[in-house]
Amino acid sequence: MSETSGAHARLMDGIYRRQRLIYDATRKYFLFGRDHLIEHLSPAPGMSVLEVACGTGRNLDLIGRRYPDARLYGFDISSEMLISARAKLGERAELAQGDATDFAPGEMFSVGGFDRIVLSYGISMIPDWQAAITEAVRHLSPEGALYIVDFGDQARLPGWFKSGLRAWLAKFHVSPRDSLDTFLSDQGWKVERTLLYRGYAVFAVIQR
Repeated sequence: MSETSGAHARLMDGIYRRQRLIYDATRKYFLFGRDHLIEHLSPAPGMSVLEVACGTGRNLDLIGRRYPDARLYGFDISSEMLISARAKLGERAELAQGDATDFAPGEMFSVGGFDRIVLSYGISMIPDWQAAITEAVRHLSPEGALYIVDFGDQARLPGWFKSGLRAWLAKFHVSPRDSLDTFLSDQGWKVERTLLYRGYAVFAVIQR
């Protein structure tokens, strides 16, 4: 990893060294839309599914149960999170440590590209989130799609809720990306976007 990547990995390890033990039990109360993403993923039998920033493996576990014929892959920059992911998934998925902004599927998994790539509540924690999205799209198979779910702009929710949520998220180095729409529209990709829960979360499907 680069010096910048290594610093971010150490930060994430520090945050999740203990939090990973309660992560799944607590995040279900505010990481909304993850199951919506899984429901719409719909990989055909034999398709490859990669989760970028896979965390504890919660999503890959559910994807594997819903689509048992899919081939599962995942990586995370945090070695601490991967401890939980490996314990949860066992041999059902190939896992590795890596940086979302610069990864090599051939070296990590001996795979050239992926039919489905998932970024679930990752871009709000990745400093160079634009590079992470661009890198994911770069590793899609010709007919592949990138599925993103993350915090939205909360524009349809009360102002006090939005400001309170964002102040609380900042304590965990989480920053909703309000310029996501502008970034996606400037890339020339095919993008389908849906606001969930009055803008609390945003769901997007991206193809080259």
